[in-house]
Amino acid sequence: MTTATTPDPALEDDVAQEAAAYLQLRDEYRRLNRAQRRRIAAHATSEVRAVIAHIEREMALERSPGSMSAILTDGREKQAAHLDLIDRVFRDIARGRPRKVLITMPPRHGKSRRAARWAPLWYLSRHPDHRVMIASYSADLADDHGRWIRDAINAYGPQIGLSLHAGSKAANRFDLADPQTGERLEGGLVTAGVGGGLTGKGAHLAIVDDPIKDDAEAQSPTMRKRLWEWWTSVLNTRIEPGGSIIVIQTRWHEDDLAGRILAGEDAEDWTILDLPAICDSADDPLGREIGRPLWPLRYGLKALAKIRRAVGERVWGSLYQQKPRPVAGGVWQEEWIERNRMSTATLRGIDLDRIVIAVDPAGGESAVNDEVGIIAAGCAEVESVSDRHDHPEHRDEYYLLDDKSASLGADEWGTTACLLAVEWQADAIVVEANFGGDMTKQVITQAWQELARRRLTKGQLMPRIIPVTAKQGKRLRAEPIAQLYQQDRVHHVGKFPKLESQMVSWMVGMDSPDRMDAAVHGITELAELDGGETVYGDYDRDDPRGR
Repeated sequence: MTTATTPDPALEDDVAQEAAAYLQLRDEYRRLNRAQRRRIAAHATSEVRAVIAHIEREMALERSPGSMSAILTDGREKQAAHLDLIDRVFRDIARGRPRKVLITMPPRHGKSRRAARWAPLWYLSRHPDHRVMIASYSADLADDHGRWIRDAINAYGPQIGLSLHAGSKAANRFDLADPQTGERLEGGLVTAGVGGGLTGKGAHLAIVDDPIKDDAEAQSPTMRKRLWEWWTSVLNTRIEPGGSIIVIQTRWHEDDLAGRILAGEDAEDWTILDLPAICDSADDPLGREIGRPLWPLRYGLKALAKIRRAVGERVWGSLYQQKPRPVAGGVWQEEWIERNRMSTATLRGIDLDRIVIAVDPAGGESAVNDEVGIIAAGCAEVESVSDRHDHPEHRDEYYLLDDKSASLGADEWGTTACLLAVEWQADAIVVEANFGGDMTKQVITQAWQELARRRLTKGQLMPRIIPVTAKQGKRLRAEPIAQLYQQDRVHHVGKFPKLESQMVSWMVGMDSPDRMDAAVHGITELAELDGGETVYGDYDRDDPRGR
């Protein structure tokens, strides 16, 4: 037989008063600085120290993503100065300071684990009523981040004040619930691959982690364009008023997502944290001396030197130093282009013997060449004096005049090439016919006829069409032209950033971009006809040689 007991109102009042007193003391203790808290702990009884330890643990869980990770893994989670920098970004946002932050840093330095796992988990513990979005180059990777966070909530939820709603627990989309009542809260998480949809509720915090999969994607203008369109039309439209965006990536290309953000109209709104593997700037975000590694305990200078030898200068410059253009080491060197660059005013004093338009249509053997290369080039016999020879000499020199390359359809590139021929009064249009054959001739012919019908050819005769079929490898095509650059015989009239970036970053074994291929075709045509050192041994021509 069970005897019912009557609650003692006096006892309940005592418990309530003790709880209220504890909460008040806890709040007062949490407002003290570290030195004050240490003095209290030093003079406290063992019972009070146990209470203090509990409060200190609560404070550590709330302090930052790194602090939370250290507590929940008993110190196993790695910590470093550059990870603390990521923590500070999330702490600012959690305190109600909307930010746009771009963080660039090398692979294998803990960026994804901190920024796309521990940091969102910590942020949700501070704001369980907020929505977080995570996007990566693939839906699978983004889902992995979501699955990790979901599982962490299941494992650590009672300690960090989080609970999943019973009806929404998918790895790529889940809602939070009140830990006491189980009622659905406004907060939660959604993940997606770059290019995928982000339908539903908006985000108070969006994290884009590693938006580019590999070099093939980075070198593809179409993939870069697709990423940018997704960025502008999908992700940015899902941000709540006062929301924040964090992009964290390794650099792959000058025109990757980070590059477009840096060159964008709102670049001044972004905080840029550029963290190369080895410090190369006096304004390093961590205050490192030039030459110091980013994570010396994990990757010292010797280890980084070994990585550099293994990956080569191009990959080292982009992925590890966050400088997509290599210092040196490609078939072309930036110095060759810079020291022979000339202005349009200087060109006016040169009587060009020939001008050609070179076209390299999109497609073919490369999966990443998605532009049509359209280049104007000329040549002239000039009296040349330079540091490389001590007396004047007459020799043929070559001039890269214009770059109209773009992602174009057949009807568009034909018109663009013909208009460029009209502008420069070109005598020939050189077009690679490997993957088009007679179709490339037809595209150009029809485009010229249409322009003539519209009286846009200015009475000029249609230039000769010179189809070329490349038989040999890209190295055999490119190296003779690179030699002309090295000999100071090729001049860029103005600046062509995209073409020049392709040239100095291209190395043997890579798929060659269409801008660069078009430049090679054009200068090869001019050099062979004018008696230069290069030959047409790597090509089959379908027209009689000569003007």
